[in-house]
Amino acid sequence: MYKKYLIVASKLDKAGINITTALSQFRGNPLMASMKDSPSFDFYLIDTEIVDDFSIDKNRINGYDFIIFASKHESSRKEKSLSVHAPGNWRNADLGGKPEQVCPSSALFQKQMFEKLHAVAKEHELKNYNITLESTHHGPLINKPCIFIEIGSTETEWNDRRAAFVVAKTISETIRKFTENPYNEIVVGIGGPHYCPNFNKIQLKSNVAISHIIPQYALPLTKEMIKEAIDKTQEEVDFVILDWKGLGRAEQRQEIIQALEDNYIQWKKIGNVPI
Repeated sequence: MYKKYLIVASKLDKAGINITTALSQFRGNPLMASMKDSPSFDFYLIDTEIVDDFSIDKNRINGYDFIIFASKHESSRKEKSLSVHAPGNWRNADLGGKPEQVCPSSALFQKQMFEKLHAVAKEHELKNYNITLESTHHGPLINKPCIFIEIGSTETEWNDRRAAFVVAKTISETIRKFTENPYNEIVVGIGGPHYCPNFNKIQLKSNVAISHIIPQYALPLTKEMIKEAIDKTQEEVDFVILDWKGLGRAEQRQEIIQALEDNYIQWKKIGNVPI
């Protein structure tokens, strides 16, 4: 069970500063939390962009159980969004991290944060924001379980105090109420677009908890990618879930199935997961 959390944001990131400012009202006394053996969080503001590895003090991070990166999201579509994803790179490292390496990720924490984000946004009537998972992408690369939660996609949204409050309350309540649910099935997702509409439904409405997601644009799938996704999932992975229509041509689908079966990994089509 995670007890000590670190909230990381960049001083250059308006959304990150907005979120951490809102989150400060939810922070209790860390000393009292430690005496009660209850979860607590601290802040860590870095001087450079949040995806940069070199700006993060790894020794400082190692003193915590779980790292939450609070940041902005940028998109060419400029869509109003709140998003959650694990960091890492399946291929090139164009935005921090290292090629073909991903960070440790908790499927259970990601599921519970995604569920909580929906609930808090509805409770506080945050309208016209698309709440979505993103596939695993960008840096930094750290050796601690971690997650990104972001506000997108323009300066208007980054400065939106209601959106920042919703994200801050989501972080606080997920930390406070996180439980290691033995009944969730733990999976890695493969296929589909970056914003994962089919995986969103699974994460929100089913018993399945998704950790890393390998999108269609990162294919073809390799043995190393499968191993990296499974090894970097904190919980034991039960099976891989395939966004069947988002796997490209029939030949590529068969190659993916063959790669999974050659490594004795169970798989299911997304349509075969009860919602």
